[in-house]
Amino acid sequence: MARGRVQMKRIENPVHRQVTFCKRRAGLLKKAKELSVLCDAEIGLLIFSAHGKLYELATKGTMQELIEKYNKYSGGTQPDEAIAEPMDAKKEINMLNQEIEILQKGLR
Repeated sequence: MARGRVQMKRIENPVHRQVTFCKRRAGLLKKAKELSVLCDAEIGLLIFSAHGKLYELATKGTMQELIEKYNKYSGGTQPDEAIAEPMDAKKEINMLNQEIEILQKGLR
């Protein structure tokens, strides 16, 4: 028997949403581990739940080592090394409103 196609929209029932999150998180972590073993790949995976809980996987070494390696190859900087220029409040409000509009359009 074939499975039905899952509709990609937010699950409204919080219990069903949490169960789905747990199952899919476990599946994603399993696939990342399999990819690492089969292809000898270094994988770093970060997942934040809706409640703000962090789930992470670093297949070789630590997550910090993988982030440092990523920054080395991408030319990025660590957050504490970055110098943030202060934004005036009106610009920040406008920018955040634009982001909210884009996200709301994506939900429709």
